Amino acid sequence: MNNLLFLSMNVYAFITPIVVFLLFFEIIYSVISKNGKYPFQDTVTNLGTGIGNQCINLGVAFFVFKWYGWLFNMTPFEIPITWWSLILLLLLQDFVFYWFHRIGHTVNVFWAAHMAHHSSEEMNLSVGIRASFTQRLFQFLFFDWILVIIGYSPEAVYSMAAIHLLLAYWHHTALIGKMGWFEKYFVTPSHHRVHHGVNPQYIDKNFSEFLIIWDKMFGSYEEEVEEVCYGVTHPPRTWNPIHVNFQYWKQLWDDAKETKYVWDKIRLWFMPLGWRPRDLEPFTSEGRVGYNRSEQSKYVSNSMSNSKYYLASQVALGLMFLYVTINLQFPLFYYHRLLLSIGIFVMIISWGGILESKRWAAGLEIFRILFMAVSMIFVLNATGLSSYQNWTTIFICLVSGISIVYFSVAVARKSKEDYIVSN
Repeated sequence: MNNLLFLSMNVYAFITPIVVFLLFFEIIYSVISKNGKYPFQDTVTNLGTGIGNQCINLGVAFFVFKWYGWLFNMTPFEIPITWWSLILLLLLQDFVFYWFHRIGHTVNVFWAAHMAHHSSEEMNLSVGIRASFTQRLFQFLFFDWILVIIGYSPEAVYSMAAIHLLLAYWHHTALIGKMGWFEKYFVTPSHHRVHHGVNPQYIDKNFSEFLIIWDKMFGSYEEEVEEVCYGVTHPPRTWNPIHVNFQYWKQLWDDAKETKYVWDKIRLWFMPLGWRPRDLEPFTSEGRVGYNRSEQSKYVSNSMSNSKYYLASQVALGLMFLYVTINLQFPLFYYHRLLLSIGIFVMIISWGGILESKRWAAGLEIFRILFMAVSMIFVLNATGLSSYQNWTTIFICLVSGISIVYFSVAVARKSKEDYIVSN
């Protein structure tokens, strides 16, 4: 594997520390200023969804290099990597992404792959991490291959997609206001706040990620005037990342099963948002789609007792676990990364259960701690990164033991006692 290929496949591991630094800087500022921009439950859900998404991106990377490698070998063109060709690639990437993003708000199957990112009812940098499990796959599968056909290498396309993603990350904040002349040409947080708005005048506006000129050229630009109400028209009302990611997929699947018309079962996936098969009741919007902040009731649930600081510590440990899982500097085989990824997905599902005080959450949380600890020890030993007698194994066992004891006594048991008292 050449150095460029390694760098491009490992690019998410390189940008993750930057994202985490900016995120925690904004969190600390928000806590000190008490501005209420980071509701705990929503933030944990955003982080959990982002952590799970990074595991998906790892698999997408291998798919991209297989398919894009074949395309690159077929095309007669090859653009050399220079400073000017990289700038051109960024501009082309931005243009292609504008249309991918716009179609993502227009066609059912593409909205299903994108909706999770819009499902938060807040706006902060953690929302930028709340990425759909399927969006990156759709981007590379249906759009970015155009850049390979015209002569850019798969390594360059994949790396630039990550850079483009990082350039769009800082837009997800409510702490930065209007930015004067800069807003004439570049996307700013004000522009992107509008994009996340469910206010009637903001819906399906400002699709650009780097240059705002695309929205101005193609008629999808809207300036931020009224206070933005964030979310989607049919919010998921849950902290479960699986439900958040597959809510709209399930809605489409249910409609496809229910209709008796075979043609409607097929075309349903490719029709505009809101379309339903002819034998099903149409959605009623009462002449108005969306709502403003005064009409919104944000979702809040009763979390398990004493779970706030516990979950905060588990998020930090989860990020460390993720770093080992996705970092290609570590000599892990694909099945090692798959094993660790399974643990990560069980972890984020468990977090959702804790945030909603689900009865199954206590058992699942203890199981996932043990599973993640055993799998990490096994992987580190199998790859020679550590051994069963090493301090790393002792540290993992110690942290896992403390987590299980604290959760069992201070969280699960206290929650059960509070439930009995309240009933």
